[in-house]
Amino acid sequence: MEPSKVKAWVLAARPKTLAASVSPVLIGAALAYRHGSFIIIPAILCLCVALFAQIASNFANDYFDFKKGADGEERLGQPRAVASGWIQPRMMLYATFIILGLACLCGCGLLFYGGWELILVGIAIVLGVLAYSAGPYPLAYRGWGDVCVLVFYGIVPVCFTYYVQTGEFNWSALWLSLAIGLQSVNILMVNNYRDCEQDKTVGKRTSIVIFGRSFGRIMYLVNIILAYAFAFPVYLYRDWTSRFLFLFFFILQLFTWQDFIRLQGVELNKVLEQTARNVFLFALLLSTLLFF
Repeated sequence: MEPSKVKAWVLAARPKTLAASVSPVLIGAALAYRHGSFIIIPAILCLCVALFAQIASNFANDYFDFKKGADGEERLGQPRAVASGWIQPRMMLYATFIILGLACLCGCGLLFYGGWELILVGIAIVLGVLAYSAGPYPLAYRGWGDVCVLVFYGIVPVCFTYYVQTGEFNWSALWLSLAIGLQSVNILMVNNYRDCEQDKTVGKRTSIVIFGRSFGRIMYLVNIILAYAFAFPVYLYRDWTSRFLFLFFFILQLFTWQDFIRLQGVELNKVLEQTARNVFLFALLLSTLLFF
């Protein structure tokens, strides 16, 4: 049954994956708080920029994947709004630029805290949103999707959320940005693993298409292990309760990995949701320890 117009737009925003944009901002703000420099207004503005940028990216991906024929009837993932006929392509394109404009508007507010140099960061984010699936060299179609996620859902939001509140960069921010970025890469890993055959058909050369499904199964686990390694300073000098929580959550993620290597086809949609959930829980755990 076709959803209502409102629900169609909500589904196009892919709300179940928005944890990827909320989580790094949460960590950056928590680290700033840890260092005595938390400022609520720039933290909220960073959250708005991150959310609007991800929604714009999802809209753009919906539109350009439809144009490239990547969202056919044989799609195993959740239905796409344009390909399903719920939203007209032109409206989706307009919405992409409107939401991207809102991200830029919120970013302008950050100039009062981080200086005019942030304009360059804003330009990079806009180009990243559009170049991911559009243009003469769409990054997602050339094997650069995982790197884009690491940069724009890890390094950039954590480091610059921290920067606009403290006025400086910090090695701790970098390590934690890599930790949450690698966790977020696994969301894309599951998505590309599920869609591997269809991506081959339309010439979308994701890392899974290039290196194979075995690569995806191994890298999912490697990303989890590296994430905990980069986050190690957070729980190194904590009490046994904190270390137990990290161990418990690590085991939970291993169960998700087991589902990832065991399930196939549409069943992987469940793993995709679990992975997005794990990203947020990982960020919540780190942030809680940083706050307290």
